[in-house]
Amino acid sequence: MRYYRLDRYILAKYIKTFLLALALIIVIVITFDVSEKLDKFISHHATLSQVVFDYYGNFIPGFVNLYSPLFIFISVLFFTSKMAGNTEIIAILGSGISYRRLLRPYLHGSIIVAVVVFVLGNFVIPVSNRQLIDFEEHYVKPKATSFYSNLHFQSEPGVQVYAESYDVKLQRAYKFRREKIDPNGHLLQRETADVITYDTLTGLWRSNGYSLRTITPDGLENISQERRIDLDYGITPTDLDMLSQRIETMNTPALIRHIERETMRGTGTVKEAQIELWQRLLNPLAIIVMTFIGVAIASRKSRGGIGAHLAIGITIAFAFIVFMKITTVFSTGANLPPFVAILLPQVIFGIAAGILIHKAPK
Repeated sequence: MRYYRLDRYILAKYIKTFLLALALIIVIVITFDVSEKLDKFISHHATLSQVVFDYYGNFIPGFVNLYSPLFIFISVLFFTSKMAGNTEIIAILGSGISYRRLLRPYLHGSIIVAVVVFVLGNFVIPVSNRQLIDFEEHYVKPKATSFYSNLHFQSEPGVQVYAESYDVKLQRAYKFRREKIDPNGHLLQRETADVITYDTLTGLWRSNGYSLRTITPDGLENISQERRIDLDYGITPTDLDMLSQRIETMNTPALIRHIERETMRGTGTVKEAQIELWQRLLNPLAIIVMTFIGVAIASRKSRGGIGAHLAIGITIAFAFIVFMKITTVFSTGANLPPFVAILLPQVIFGIAAGILIHKAPK
């Protein structure tokens, strides 16, 4: 029974300290953010309910998800160091409970928080980001333009799409070209149009100044022209609107489909999307790793008390964050696979956590 009470006691401290630290930091961050953006809210006529629910209601989940490993680490350091300073850790171990058994409620607490962060990052936050971006574009930094230039992508295997420019509001592309190419790189067909406009009723593109050039297997060319014609090019306005393809607004299943589609198209955004995917899937592991590092550091009573533990802990947390940034940069600008870039810091600091936990009882 005492084991159960011990688990509940430590788990309650784990969750309460984390939530308290999180609440305090969120209040501070929101206070500074309001002071910075208040003029913009007023000048763009944002109501109080819109600011509270549409902006900060969607801002908080992303903030929690991003900084949870750091806040968990600081929370574990704080309450465990306080327990060690009050000789509670010594009393627990002196009662016959092993150090490994002491870690069980820490493991349970870290798993609970990691699962919550996983659900937030993969399914909740993308929806919040979509609403947050919409609010910012209306009341914080309104979009200066809805016009894109020099679009080029592969809509399906062997089909290349080009547009000199695209107007999002009018759903209209200028100097449009669509080419079909065989596996050997030979041009089979080229469609061009001066202007194409999407018809929401029919789902077709109304093409002005349309021309179709077809090359037969024996090398002959057939050219046909139409002044105006409605056609299905196998694309939608979403394919041409770069803002609608923001990866931070996609839930994980949609992000996986986006990666598959962009890989087929051969665009340069695949690696960025892969990094986002693996961060969502693997970053919750950092909560477990940082929990065990925090326990190993703070469970030993020291002369410096909580201050010394916090100083050591913040140094380690800073090193962890810097290392994660470095591996991400190597993945973006070099040939380091995104999976390795995100997993490598977890593995290295996980090994460090194992070594610290092994030495802590001694």
